[in-house]
Amino acid sequence: MKILVLNGPNLNMLGIREPGIYGSSTYDDLVSKIVDHCSEKGIDVVCSQSNHEGELVEMIQQAYFDKVDGIVINPGAYTHTSVAILDALKAVSIPAVEVHISQVSEREPFRQISYVSYYCFKTIMGKGFDGYIEAIDLLQENYGTSSKS
Repeated sequence: MKILVLNGPNLNMLGIREPGIYGSSTYDDLVSKIVDHCSEKGIDVVCSQSNHEGELVEMIQQAYFDKVDGIVINPGAYTHTSVAILDALKAVSIPAVEVHISQVSEREPFRQISYVSYYCFKTIMGKGFDGYIEAIDLLQENYGTSSKS
């Protein structure tokens, strides 16, 4: 199984950005946790991050050509603004899980809409880095046998 873990803007600033909300662990810590977990489970994983909407769209589109079986996506602030990311997910028809480190539903009113949730089959929020692990496990449980091989 091949999974793309995609992170949006400002997630590269984990450990620096609002530690009261996101904790003190870094983006590199997150990637290490994901890679170690996937290695144990026999999952081929690619972790990417971008602060640019168009680049995130291109990575989602490339996932189709790379025959990715599932996408874990934390679009960051683009969660609440990007129809383009939603449309990219719909275009590639790859199963996806939305993840948020914080409990977004308890934050500012403008954060209450998630465009990507219109496509993703599950949203996991407020579980910190463990939310990514849960999302990976869900994808493996539900889509572990690739139909694209």
